[in-house]
Amino acid sequence: MNIKAKIFLFIVLILVVVPCILAQQQDIMQVTGSRGTYTTVNGEMIQEVFAPVVITQGNVRITCDHAIRYISKNVAELIGNVVATQDTLTITTSHGYYYGDVRRAESNSGVKLTDKKVVLTADSGDYYFNEDRAVFRSKVRLVDTSSTLTSNELIYYKNTGKAIATGKVKIVESKDIIHADSLIHYRDTRITFADSHVRISSTTNNSIIMGDHLKDYPGRYYTLVDKNPVFIQIDSSYIKQIDTSKVSGKLDTTLTLKIDTLVIRSLKMEAYRDTINLFKAEDSVRIVRGTFASKNDFTEYYRAKGKIVTEKQGENSSQPIIWYENSQLTGDSVSIFLKENKIYMLDVDRNAFILSQNEKYKDRYDQISGSRVVIHFGDDGIEETEVFGGVHSIYYIYDGNDPNGLTKSSSESAKILFEDKKVGAVKLYGTPTSEFYPEKKVEGNELSFTLPGFLVYKDRPIKNELLGNDLTFSNSEVIKDKSGMHSSDVKK
Repeated sequence: MNIKAKIFLFIVLILVVVPCILAQQQDIMQVTGSRGTYTTVNGEMIQEVFAPVVITQGNVRITCDHAIRYISKNVAELIGNVVATQDTLTITTSHGYYYGDVRRAESNSGVKLTDKKVVLTADSGDYYFNEDRAVFRSKVRLVDTSSTLTSNELIYYKNTGKAIATGKVKIVESKDIIHADSLIHYRDTRITFADSHVRISSTTNNSIIMGDHLKDYPGRYYTLVDKNPVFIQIDSSYIKQIDTSKVSGKLDTTLTLKIDTLVIRSLKMEAYRDTINLFKAEDSVRIVRGTFASKNDFTEYYRAKGKIVTEKQGENSSQPIIWYENSQLTGDSVSIFLKENKIYMLDVDRNAFILSQNEKYKDRYDQISGSRVVIHFGDDGIEETEVFGGVHSIYYIYDGNDPNGLTKSSSESAKILFEDKKVGAVKLYGTPTSEFYPEKKVEGNELSFTLPGFLVYKDRPIKNELLGNDLTFSNSEVIKDKSGMHSSDVKK
């Protein structure tokens, strides 16, 4: 071998062997202390070191009061005031173990992790220094500047800020609280994907969205629930009532606090929490609020405006159906307007049809159809109904509580006035025509007096059915009386 070949071989050895030696040196656990002893137990060499103990391996540094090192296993037991650091990471505990071959620290004696971005605590946990990954268990709590996450178990990736939590998971942010059986949360973007028994509560509008799969994008103010979603909003309003309980007999007014719960169930829900504050429900939508209920294919709820819109979605789709007390309404588009958490107007547009069943005579239905119907509500229910475009109506007449025939009418427009939740007067405009049918022709033939499109829907949604047996919630979770009073009656 000539001199050039020898020089080349020497350089190769330096380039290959020296990095390997340095890498091996970095993998060696270095342990120092004020004093130490060596013993052999069952052929295992054991080093016992006393404070101040310092253990280093590469960029991992651990200090503690007392350490027992199992040399052949490259494992150290850490006892008292344990502090492990790596760059900006710090882990503290009272007792644990460090496994040098895999650079893993573990503790079952309460552990705390900080990295200048989060504080992570739990009853027990492991940290993998090579992977920048923590696995914490039991009473897990992760806190950063914008949220607090708690769970039974958590996997946290320090470099990406990704957290995978399972078991009684809860995230608390400034305005929202998320519960779930499991979720994935990205700390930097606050994006969350949650699964199974998901519940997101909003303190700003007293609402809860439940389901089994949720995607939440706080940066876009957007939330999607696309598996078994249910929306619940609890509203409070005050109802004026006359108080005659005073001995003097002088009338006074009381305001009675009324709690109304809006429940919406569908196959898909979306919430836009930006300036429009829009909530959408699609496919098999069912709504209940007090004596109000609806079935439709699509609903938009503009919470800031107090407006709910339901629309027919296609040529062959079903019309939205609205029930209010003993009345049923259908139309291609229905808009419900709320003021102070109460319905004050309902607008049914295109192919509108309303029927109202008499409480005593179940086969008698007041009916009215037209291009558009606008209903105005007061404190005691419907006050006035306006009908426009090709109006047709059937109204039953009563002498006191006794039936007394019916009137069948048509006009260009109409106005119906109500008294004590009953029709008080009907005003027809634009070439009106009217026919009266005496009681002897009506009795027993009620269902022969119907307008085209007459159909009674029997599947009115019920609140308990929408909530389901597995969905429970407490009013106190989402609602607070702004006045701070808890009594049902407030004097005005």
